[in-house]
Order: sequence, then structure tokens, then C-alpha cells
Amino acid sequence: MQGGERVPIDAQQVDAPLSRFAVFLVMTVGADDAALATVRDVVSGIDDLVKTVGFRDLNGHLSCVVGLGRDLWDRLSPGARPSELHAFPPIAGAVHAAPSTPGDLLFHIRAERQDLAFEFERLLLDQLGVAASVADETHGFRYFDARDLLGFVDGTANPIGAEMAEMTHIGDEDPDFAGGSYVVVQKYLHDLDAWARLSTAEQEAVIGRTKLDNVELDDAPGPQFAHKTLTTIVGDDGEELQILRDNMPFGRPGQGEFGTYFIGYSRRLWVIQLMIHRMFIGQPAGFHDKILDVSRAVTGTTFFAPSNPVLRGLADASDAADAANPPAFPSEAAPDSAGPSASLGIGSLRPHAPKETTS
Repeated sequence: MQGGERVPIDAQQVDAPLSRFAVFLVMTVGADDAALATVRDVVSGIDDLVKTVGFRDLNGHLSCVVGLGRDLWDRLSPGARPSELHAFPPIAGAVHAAPSTPGDLLFHIRAERQDLAFEFERLLLDQLGVAASVADETHGFRYFDARDLLGFVDGTANPIGAEMAEMTHIGDEDPDFAGGSYVVVQKYLHDLDAWARLSTAEQEAVIGRTKLDNVELDDAPGPQFAHKTLTTIVGDDGEELQILRDNMPFGRPGQGEFGTYFIGYSRRLWVIQLMIHRMFIGQPAGFHDKILDVSRAVTGTTFFAPSNPVLRGLADASDAADAANPPAFPSEAAPDSAGPSASLGIGSLRPHAPKETTS
């Protein structure tokens, strides 16, 4: 994509403003055709459900981004897959590991009112019924001035303005899926007692920013980099390749559960994967992100959030399949042709090997 150009397409609300409440709902889909048909109908009509619930208070800014895992995508649209879409690869570092966990569907629900998010999720699950099962459900909340439970401001490095679409929306490198985004989610649990035993200066060295006023710090001399440095990816042209984070704190103090739900949107899946790899393996290898000494990853899943036209087009694919295989009635003659293809008709798979970068 040339500088200054933008993808003229109707994308999902990946760039919705940071909300007060969020629900991260990861689900697996049944193997039978009936389950697939139900899921196809629900996700292709998700906008109608957002309007049904969100119209009660437009100032509540209810939104929902739908992400589809690779296996489900292949079932819904065989033969036409986003070029980088694949399952989350598990990472085994010398000290810490990032697991890969099941997930066919992601619903990233955001609102300024908790009741709107709750009602939307309730109706959504009613519509899905037995077609899909909950693999993970996490309710997040805004914590003071956009801080995580470790006490630091989260998401400072997010793109803003015109950079937002440039960094999050697929462009002409994969034109059949332009306007879509790759999504990675990880659920981290924190050991707040261990974190509290560190001094403020030690915590700041781990994060790479001051705790009070969020000012970026230089890394200390030596091979150990701070979290902010390990998660900064620079391309061959020297420009930073950003992602959009919409992380949310979550927790149940009565259960001793405290965590951060990481969600990253990107035009390039490999950028997020490289960030996570550097956290767990280290850069250089052997010097992992010290935030992992108090933060344990318990989930890891990759999704593709298609543009709205492609998402709605899943219903058209179902109609095409029905036309291709009409019911047989003894009193009617068989159709002369097989009818249109059951695929989305959005082009063939275009192999796209991500280039390696150094930082």
C-alpha cells in the first residue's frame, strides 16, 4: 500500500474507543452441519443484535467485533483463507510458556454500561444455543486512568489517527480480505503479592516506564530489555510496526484472581507473534520479559475479524449452498445445473510469506 492511501471498506469496529466494560467470549463450534448453519446465521447478522440492545442507550456505545478461528473459517468458506491466518503457535521458553488454547469464535463486546454488555451476551448465547460452547468468558473493566492491575498505564504505544487503519486493516497485500484484521488474545494471571515485593524503581525497570506519570525510560545497560522494548517491532525501513491493544483488567478478589486480558489487532499477524516470541524467548534469547515472572499466560488463540461485507456475506454463502442442493421432491424434476458455488466467491488463497524483521 502506498503512503497516504486508505482501504475504502466497511471494517468492523476494531478501533472503537476504550470502553468502561468489556466481555471477551471465546467459543468452540459443534462439528455437525446444524451447528455450523446456526453459527453462520448468528455471526452474519451480528449488527442486528447490536442495534437491538444498543438502541436502548446510544450513549452506551455498545459494539461487538467478531473473530473467526482458522478451522471455523475453513468450514465457512473452504478454499479462501486470509493469507496469514493460522492457529496460535505455543511457545516454550526456558522459564515461561505461552499455551495455545481452543477457540473457533471470538466476541469482543464493549460498552460504557455493564448491563448493555450483559444483555447482549445473554441474547447472543440464546441465539447460538447448543451450536457453540464457551471455552473462556472474561469480563473486563477500566481501572482508574486506563491502568492495569500492576498499576501502570496500558496501551500507550497504540496507533492514533490515520495510523490506526494503516496498522490494523489488511490492505492490498491480500485484497480479497482487505479491511479485515488479525486478532490474538491471551489471558494473563498476575501474582500481585510478588509484584508488590518489588520496589517502584524495580517495577519501572521491568515495564520501561515511570509508574506515576507514564514517561518512557531508557533500558538499563546490559542484555535485559524492558517490556516496552521487547514488544517494539521495527521493520526493515526503520519504522515501528504497531498493533492496537485493547487490554482490560479483570479479577475476583474473593478468589484471589487478578489479571490482564491481552487483545491485539493487527494488519500483520506475524508482528504480534514476534512480540510474544520475544517476551517468552527473550531478545537476546535467554533474557525473557521479566513481567512474566509475575504474569502467567493461561490462554492463547488467534482469530481473523473480517470486514462487515465479508461477515454479512457468510449468509449469502449459505444461500448459495441451498441453491446448489435444493430439496428433492418426487413431483418435481431435478435441477439442470448445480447452481452457484457454496464458497463466498471472494477469491482464491493468495500465499503470503511474512518477511522477517529485526528490531
